Amino acid sequence: MTDAESVYLDANATTIAHPEVIESMVSCMTEHGNPSSLHRAGQSARRRVELARGEVAALVGVRPAEIVFTSGGTESDNLAIAGTLDALPDRRRVLVAEVEHAAVRECVQRLARLGRCELVDLPVDECGIVRPQAVEEAIAADPENTALVSVMWANNETGVVQPIAEIGAVCREHGVRFHTDAIQAIGRVPVDLSVVPVDLLTLSGHKFHGPKGIGALVVRPGLRLSPQNIGGPQERERRGGTENVPGVVGLGVAARLAQAWLASDAPVQCAKWQPAFERTMRAAISDLVVHSECADRLWNTSCLGFPGRPAEGLLLQLSEAGVACSAGSACASGSMEPMHSLLAVGMDEEMAGSSLRFSVGRDFPMDGEATARRVLSVLEPTVI
Repeated sequence: MTDAESVYLDANATTIAHPEVIESMVSCMTEHGNPSSLHRAGQSARRRVELARGEVAALVGVRPAEIVFTSGGTESDNLAIAGTLDALPDRRRVLVAEVEHAAVRECVQRLARLGRCELVDLPVDECGIVRPQAVEEAIAADPENTALVSVMWANNETGVVQPIAEIGAVCREHGVRFHTDAIQAIGRVPVDLSVVPVDLLTLSGHKFHGPKGIGALVVRPGLRLSPQNIGGPQERERRGGTENVPGVVGLGVAARLAQAWLASDAPVQCAKWQPAFERTMRAAISDLVVHSECADRLWNTSCLGFPGRPAEGLLLQLSEAGVACSAGSACASGSMEPMHSLLAVGMDEEMAGSSLRFSVGRDFPMDGEATARRVLSVLEPTVI
């Protein structure tokens, strides 16, 4: 099968790196300076790192000094959580949305098993939304012992966008730190921390057409955060280790391109993809379920239920025909698990296990209707 015949509908897993990103990274590989060295080669590398830091900062509306480069989203989430607990030893409660990514939930669960914190689940409604009132009630139960609230900006499975500004306001009112994993939102919708009250924000380059293995944690001014990577003064002593210069530079280019895209007319056109895709799929499949359509969702994500048709079979059928999408998380045994965020809203395992996630990048060449026709051409004998 040729690349022209394949259709990539798994952008929430990873996006295709932009050619300018790749070019910038390749150029770094011919330079050998360590950014911490004082000689000319080292300072040349330092300048490239700091230029990228400014580009990432501009994308999310903060100052360059607030950007801490990491190896990706998982490390950033872990640093936000463990770094906060170490910095605030008298506070143990960590409030986590039930629909959070494993990088947050499993980190808090492990720390709870070690006796370092208490995990408090924040419930979601039938649409998958964390209501600010629920956050306020959870904090109020023991405000002096609450270290952190963590609610993702947008869900990786359903695309549901949370009321981050409102939740952040609740946290500010109670003097509690607020962390958001914004990995799925960055580069797809505006994220401006100059107007949204967030203390810690996670981003990852490969979700907005940058490189894998590089991310950042935004740390607002004056916030005490204990480093978890020990062994050097890098990143203002918040993350030891020599910087991944090619990755950092590629992340900066991706941030600059994303900011330009968000400022253009392109988001308006891309916003047409989801409704056209779902409308065409529904017209062909009478019992199709569109998950979380009652919520505000990312324009690029459509999570659909195919009642009575196991997702694993549909996924393999599509994959064999050159259509890449997702059916939830794969465990170590290789079998499929139902999407966690669907179970969190009270959906039964059979329905959750009959659901697929389709997600596109901003470079996706097909409109929603054409995308649906391609998917239906493969699934038609099975689902209609």
